[in-house]
Parts: sequence; C-alpha cells; structure tokens
Amino acid sequence: MATGLGLLAQWLFYATGIGLNLPLAVGALLAAGWLVRSPGRRPRIRDAWVPFAALFFATFVAIRGDPTLQLLDGLAALLLAGAALATFAGLPLVDQSVTSLTRLAARMTRSAMLAAGDHLRGAQRAVPAAWSRGRVRTAIPVLRGMLIALPLVLLFVALFASADAVFARIADDLVSWDLDLGEALGRGLMAAIAAWLAGGLLVFVASAEHMPGIDDAWPDRPRLGVAEAVTVLVVLDVLFAGFAALQAAYLFGGPDTLQASGLTYAQYARRGFFELLAVAGMTGGLILGLEAVVTRRTRAYLVGSIGLVLLTGVVLASAFLRLRLYQDAYGWTELRFYVLAAILWLAIGAGTTAVALAIDRTRWVPRIMVGLSIVFGLAFNVIGPVHHVAVQNVARALHPELVAPGGAVGLDAFYLATLGDDALVVLAEALPDLPEPMHREASAVLDDRTRFGPDLRTPSAWQEWNLSRERARDLLLR
Repeated sequence: MATGLGLLAQWLFYATGIGLNLPLAVGALLAAGWLVRSPGRRPRIRDAWVPFAALFFATFVAIRGDPTLQLLDGLAALLLAGAALATFAGLPLVDQSVTSLTRLAARMTRSAMLAAGDHLRGAQRAVPAAWSRGRVRTAIPVLRGMLIALPLVLLFVALFASADAVFARIADDLVSWDLDLGEALGRGLMAAIAAWLAGGLLVFVASAEHMPGIDDAWPDRPRLGVAEAVTVLVVLDVLFAGFAALQAAYLFGGPDTLQASGLTYAQYARRGFFELLAVAGMTGGLILGLEAVVTRRTRAYLVGSIGLVLLTGVVLASAFLRLRLYQDAYGWTELRFYVLAAILWLAIGAGTTAVALAIDRTRWVPRIMVGLSIVFGLAFNVIGPVHHVAVQNVARALHPELVAPGGAVGLDAFYLATLGDDALVVLAEALPDLPEPMHREASAVLDDRTRFGPDLRTPSAWQEWNLSRERARDLLLR
C-alpha cells in the first residue's frame, strides 16, 4: 500500500504545480490509514472532525488562487492529516494536553522516518528461509530462459515489422517510449521517498495499540514561588499601565492631542503594530507559563494576572487603532489583512485567558486557541484575503470619498498583480469601470501577464487544476 502511495505521489506532484493533486493525495493517505488500522480502533466522537478538516483545507488549495493562503492551507492539511492518522489508531486528541500532543507529534515523525525500515527488516526475518530458497531456485531457470529468449524476440519482431506495415506500426507504438532518464530518476526518487514516509505512518497507525501510552505527566516540572510570580506581575502591570496612559493621552485622545506632540496621525500610526502584537503574544505565553509553574494561586497572583491580561487588551486596542488609521490612509495590503486577523485572534485569546484565570481552567486555553486557529483558517478560505484586499483597493479607486483626508488616492495595479490569480480576477473584472490613468495601468499589468506569463492557451496539467487560475485564464483570454 505504501508503494502505491509513492507511485501516486510522483504521478500527482512531479513537475506540476499545486492544485487538485493535494486533496487527492490527502484523501488517498487518509483512506490508506483507515484501511490499515487495527480492528476495532476508530476515532473517538470528539475527534471525528479531524479528517474532514484536513480534506477541507486541502480542497481549498484547488479553489483559491492566493499563494499565501495556499501555503497555509497546505500546511494545515498536512498537519491535520497526520492528526487524523493518529485518531484512526484510536489515540485521543481533544483530551490531550499540549505536552502530550507534542510527544505524539514526535513519535509520529520518528515513525515516518524510521518505521518503514524496521517493518521491512521484520518482514525479512519472518520469511522462512526454506520457502525463500525454494522460490529462488524455481525462479532462476525462468529468468535464464527469458534472457535467452529476449534477443530472439527482438530479431523476429524486426523481421515481422519489415514484412508487414500494420505490424510495424503496432510494434512502433509499443516500443517507441519517450524515456527521459533524468525524469525517470526524479520520479523514482520522489516515489521512493513518498512510499517510505507513507509506510512509516501506516506502520504507526497499524501498530499503535501495541505502543506504550502517551505519558501526560511532567514529573520534572520546575516550580516558582508565589512571591516571585506576584513580583513579576506587579512590575509588568506598572509598565503596561504606563503605556496605556500614553495611549489614552495621545492615540486615543484624537488629533488635537497628537498635534501637541508635533506628530500627525499617519506619522504616529505608521509603526508599532508588529511590536505590539509581539508584546501581546509574549504576555499570553508568560501568563500560561506562570500558571504551569507557580506553587499557589493566591488572590494577589490572580489580581496581577487578570490585570495584566486587561492591560494587554489596551495594547491590542492600540495596535488595532494604529492599523485602522494606516489602512484608512493607504488602503489594504495582504500583510495588513493578516495583522488585523492576528489582532482579533489575540483579543479573543486575551478574553479567554481572563475567564480561564478566574475559574482556574487555564489548561484549556491552548486547546481553545488551536480550535480558534482552525476556525480562522476556515474563515480565511471563505473570505479570500487576496480577493478581499483587491476588492477593497478597487473600491477606493472607484470611490475616492472612501479615502481618509490626506490619504493615498489611486490603484496600485502592479502590487495587486503580485498577489496571485484571485487578485487578477478582481482586476480584470473591474477593468471596464476604472478611470484613466488607472485603466491604462491595469491594462498594462494584465497585458504583461498575458504576454510574459505562462501560455494561457496551453492547458496546464490536470493535477494542478485550480478554480481561480482557470477563471483568471478565461478573463485574460477574453
């Protein structure tokens, strides 16, 4: 079965782009994992969604023409496919801690890399020596006879082909293979690597019931006194409170307060969102880390922790306002879209952490955030970040009243063309409505794509079929 998956992988992926081939490959791997699982082992009800989520993300690789989103979808599909194989072996996922899931991932990685070799050695030892010798003794005369017959067959085929035109054409069709040794080597190597990895994963699924359990304990966990933890929290609370006071005085205070500092809104807001996102992320990690090592959860500790979470909310509000001001002035970019999504993700995480601290359930926070990440991934595919960015920027170009005073007016068609086929579709559909000189610039961009990009009239391999790519191809040809 692993050999079949290896051959399928080279057929689907060798010298082709990513598209329809990824959901087909993920579906084949999941089907093989389901077939080799031990009798009676099946996913638990709470984990039954995992294989469907893997197929969902893999399918959207063949729908969206957004390179960044395709990369994220591909990674999500592969990770979820691995998780689905673990559920096929009867291993629970939803109920596991982050530590246990990390150990499970390490065990599956080791199995993918090494288990195929262990399995082959075990199979070799299981073959009776007498049976092996008997089969070889029978096969050797047959092989000798085939070697003797081969030159005779070639000679007679040549004679028959010379005597009969129809036979010659049939023989020519049978033996005229266009064999590229470099391609054959590449396909063989890809098939071998894919078969080896798939074999290791299938061995893991088939033999999981005989493996030792995933130990959820952390016996060597370091400990931190409550006084030290409270000191850390108080110091950070004071620092965050000072930053929040500055935001209230300047960023949240309106243009008048900023003018007193000699800065415009654009100058003040054009930097900082990345740094503030990093602050919020590290704060969440710090709080969860303290929860794991603190010896006691006293009232002072809880007040300090919840206070730090609330002040982190102010930091996120500052990052959001800075980003919104910058977007109002200069429009959307793909990076700004993902920054906005990260702000929302962290804000939900901060609210979840505050509630979890109050009810002493912080161990659930990582699982909730993983689930939230999957929900965000689904939303990205429904919205289409590149499609959304292109639509918003075209709307700004068609309706200048949407641009904030002092902001940039116009359409950067060259930037949109770099975002992928989802953006090209929007640009091509909006072309008749664009005023000059934006119409001329967009026409030049689309013309360059038609003239210097991949040949639109030559159909691509079916393995790399993609819905957005085909839509863009049709629009550009028209």
